[in-house]
Amino acid sequence: MDNSFNNFSIKEEEGSVDLKQEVRRYIRYWPWFVLALAIALISAYMYLRYAPRIYQTYSKVKILDESEGLELPTSAFIFKRTNINLENEIEILTSYLIMDRVVRKLNLNTSFYEEGTIQTSQIETLPFEFRQIIHSDSIVNNMSYKLRIKDNVLEIINENTEKTFSFEDFSTLNKSHRLPFEVTLNSKGLISDFGGRNYIIKFKPIKGVALGLKSKIKVEAIGELSDLLKLTIKGESKELSERILDTLMDVFDKDGIYDRQLISQRTIDFINKRFLLLAEDLDSVEISYQDFKQNNNLVDLATDAELGLQQRSESEGEVFEIESQLLLAKSLDSSLNDVDGSGLLPANIGIENAGINSLISDYNIAVINRDKLATSGGINNPSVKLAQNQVEDLKSNINRSLKTYISQLEVSRQQLENRNRRFSGKVAQIPEKERLLNSIVREQKIKESLYLLLLQKREEAAINLAITEPSIKVVDYALSGSNPISPKSSIIYAGAILGGLLIPFGILYLIFILDTKLHSKEDITGVNSKIPVIAEIPDVKSKENIIFNDPNDRSALAESFRILSSNVDYILPIKADKKGKVIYCTSTIKGEGKTYVSINLSLALSSINKKVLLIGADLRNPQIHTHINQDKHKSGLSNYLHDIDYDWRDSLISGFDKHLNHHIILSGSIPPNPAHLLTNGRFTKLIEEAKLEYDYIVVDTAPTILVTDTMLISQLADATIYLARANYTEKNLLKFSKELSESGKLNNMAYVVNSVGASKSYGYSYNYGYNYGYGTKSK
Repeated sequence: MDNSFNNFSIKEEEGSVDLKQEVRRYIRYWPWFVLALAIALISAYMYLRYAPRIYQTYSKVKILDESEGLELPTSAFIFKRTNINLENEIEILTSYLIMDRVVRKLNLNTSFYEEGTIQTSQIETLPFEFRQIIHSDSIVNNMSYKLRIKDNVLEIINENTEKTFSFEDFSTLNKSHRLPFEVTLNSKGLISDFGGRNYIIKFKPIKGVALGLKSKIKVEAIGELSDLLKLTIKGESKELSERILDTLMDVFDKDGIYDRQLISQRTIDFINKRFLLLAEDLDSVEISYQDFKQNNNLVDLATDAELGLQQRSESEGEVFEIESQLLLAKSLDSSLNDVDGSGLLPANIGIENAGINSLISDYNIAVINRDKLATSGGINNPSVKLAQNQVEDLKSNINRSLKTYISQLEVSRQQLENRNRRFSGKVAQIPEKERLLNSIVREQKIKESLYLLLLQKREEAAINLAITEPSIKVVDYALSGSNPISPKSSIIYAGAILGGLLIPFGILYLIFILDTKLHSKEDITGVNSKIPVIAEIPDVKSKENIIFNDPNDRSALAESFRILSSNVDYILPIKADKKGKVIYCTSTIKGEGKTYVSINLSLALSSINKKVLLIGADLRNPQIHTHINQDKHKSGLSNYLHDIDYDWRDSLISGFDKHLNHHIILSGSIPPNPAHLLTNGRFTKLIEEAKLEYDYIVVDTAPTILVTDTMLISQLADATIYLARANYTEKNLLKFSKELSESGKLNNMAYVVNSVGASKSYGYSYNYGYNYGYGTKSK
């Protein structure tokens, strides 16, 4: 029979995950789900009704490649990738510097809001004239001003100081104030249109607004191989968002243009400075060139070289001619000195002296004339002598002329040789002069080429400055969607439904997870599958009739104890001696209902005409007397155990009039040594004697985890009913009872779950908590 219970428990364990049971576990709290769902849907409706509408605005730009000219193919070209680093461009686009310029250009640190009954929404600008007085850089703290347009006055409230300014003519221009702005509603139409409305003007520091804008704008590349960037911003005002994106693209484009123009402008400035230096260098080089030519008498180096060579050649020819004349003159002089008195001199031998040639001619004529006279008149002829004298005179003249001519030729030759050496030196200096002149000319050409190059670059820079190409090409200017991206009603309602279901589910799940209490027999079989659960005692709402007084009672409580009595009888071993069966009722801790179950189990057994004895063996904290209106200190078990002359039959009482076969032995006076009394042998004697007189002996024992009283007498039990109370017993305490059963400390143990279905602790109280001991007051 015991095995049947065990098999049943094992099957229960195998099906431990029961989906239906889990669903029923949560469905019990269906009002929570309905309430949470209703609240969530109402909240979603209210949120959608008053939540600000957020629109998404986007624009697209293409980053232009600044590379120019022919370039060798790169890896980017081979793999069809762009040379533009889009990550760098994205960082520049979202940099604080660019955002600061956008904020300043659009004056975004001044924002406007229209205040409604519930919702305050941002607007692009005020619907009337507004002029900001304070400079943006002067705003160091957040400032907020509320404008109240009433029928007869315009009120402006400083929300930081709560100071109010009133303007009866609806204009701040006609009254002195210290507001950072001017507003005017002079038109009666404006006053009537905006009467009763409230507007808010907020001033914020530029840095905070720029950083906020930086976090709001998202820039991402469109595809891996594309040069396009998509700029996205979300905001309440579509017009303001579009202005921000368009301004951002314009500022970014102008920033790139300015960078390139700055390069061109700096190039021009550098070239202009270099022009001044180059002009001075060119002047210096040209002056050096001029001075070099003047100092060296140069007009043109090639012409001067040719002229020098020609002069040298001519000078050498003249020297040759002089030397020839000198040689002829010396030969003639030698001939003149060597010839006798009648010898003739050679004529026209090449001497280029007309006087000498004339004298030689006269000399030869005189010689011929002398010789003719000597032949005809004799040597001593006076005519001959006169002719001889004439010859001698001519010879003397020739000799003197030759000497003079030779001297002249020597001087001329010396002069020519000196001049020739000068010409030779001049020609020899031409390479050096050419080298020096070439260095000057080379320096001049370098300066001129550099000057021309810089002049060309300055013109190119000026052209680039005038026609700088843009940094981006705008593919799409800022566009806003017609429908808001937030809030989305479908998502909000879906989230509300999901939240309305998940929140109570999560709370319940958390409660169930944190709940360490035992609730049903499934909690027991999940831990101790081998120990049967023989009954579940329901929780009784009314705590007045919790005792099985009437044997014919047909209440749910009575039936549950009849089932318990039947199952107890089923697990009791069959004995041939026909003696009574001993049933222990115990629990792990106090408050689990062992006394309550003991009394009702004994009454259930008595109701089937069985003789039953109920013994109160919880000597430390007896409770049976509270259910039968008996004195706590009435003589009972402790008196019998202590007094060997005391007969236990003297302690028998009939606590229930309708149960004639039912007797009770109370615990008696609380002893100081219950463990010693229970082990002195008299309790065993009592049980053995009672077996002979009663069919069932039900023993209400002490809790097992607190004291050892029950284990000291556990070997006397035929069956041990172990109580666990729903919503009271800790699940981890089941391990203790499992160890008692597996170790054999409790005989033939079976579980009974008490107060099943209770949502609170048991209504009847035993007047003590978890601390088990003496001194409990009697009721």
